[in-house]
Amino acid sequence: MSTHPKLARRARLRWDARDEKWMILYPERGLVLNASAAEIVKLCDGTRSLEQIAETLAASSGAPLERVSGDVRALVARLEEKRLLE
Repeated sequence: MSTHPKLARRARLRWDARDEKWMILYPERGLVLNASAAEIVKLCDGTRSLEQIAETLAASSGAPLERVSGDVRALVARLEEKRLLE
């Protein structure tokens, strides 16, 4: 698992104004994200570690760091399986 995740060059995070949802678009596909997943992906810019991403989100949401960290790791693992992270 990447320690400083970043969206792959072939993937783009985009707001779908019609459906009012964030999506990751990649060749001939799209992945709809819920609000928390979109917040995680926004922080996956290659400069932050998984721990820093989790700490940032826990601080802004008030959720327990342990739970947020698990959610961040789970999403990053799924995005890596789809080759949407570098």
